[in-house]
Amino acid sequence: MVVRFKKNIKIILIPIALMLTLLNQGCSPTGILATGGSGALVVAEGERSMGAVIDDATIKVNIAAKFLNAGNNIFVNINTSVLEGRVLLTGLVDNQEIRIDAVRLVWEVEGVKEIINEIEIGNRSTLKDYASDLWINTQARAVAAKTVGLKAITFNFETIQGKIYIAGISSRPDLLEDMVSALKNIKGVNEIVNYVIIKEEK
Repeated sequence: MVVRFKKNIKIILIPIALMLTLLNQGCSPTGILATGGSGALVVAEGERSMGAVIDDATIKVNIAAKFLNAGNNIFVNINTSVLEGRVLLTGLVDNQEIRIDAVRLVWEVEGVKEIINEIEIGNRSTLKDYASDLWINTQARAVAAKTVGLKAITFNFETIQGKIYIAGISSRPDLLEDMVSALKNIKGVNEIVNYVIIKEEK
C-alpha cells in the first residue's frame, strides 16, 4: 500500500500542479471573481486522508479536461468542488442543454460517486453583479475565519448571484451552524446552500 501510494503521488502531482495553475488563471469569471481564483483543492487536515485528497484532485483534473474539450464555455462557466468523490457543480450557463451536458461529462469521470447539480441558467448582466459576488465571497471567508478559526480553510465558498454555496468536511456541526448563522448576516446574501459533510471525530 505504501509503495503504491508513493508511485501515485509521482504520477499525479505534475498534472495537478499544471491544472491548478490553469484552473486558478484560466477559470471563469464565476471561478475567479466569486472565489478569488481559489476554488480548487482544500485539504481538511485531520479530517481527510491524503489518499482521499489525491483521489479528489485526480477527479477534479479529469473533469476539467473533459470541460475543456467540450466547448460551449463549460470550463469557463462551471466551477467544481470535489470531496470524497462527491462533485458539486456551480455556475451560470445559457441553457438547460449545457447544464445537462455538464452532468453527463462528470459522470464519465472515474471515481465520481455523486453529483450535486447547482448550475443555474442565466447570465450576469453587469460587472456590478460580479463585483457583488466577489465582495460577498470575500466577506464569507472573513466571517468563517472569525467564527471557526483555522478550520475555515477546510471550507470552499462559491457565490452566485448572492447565493453562497458551502462545501467541505467538518466534525463540529455546532461550529458549522454558528458559521452559517453568521454568513446570513452578510449584506447581499439571499440564500445559503450547505453541502458540508459531517463526520464524527474518531
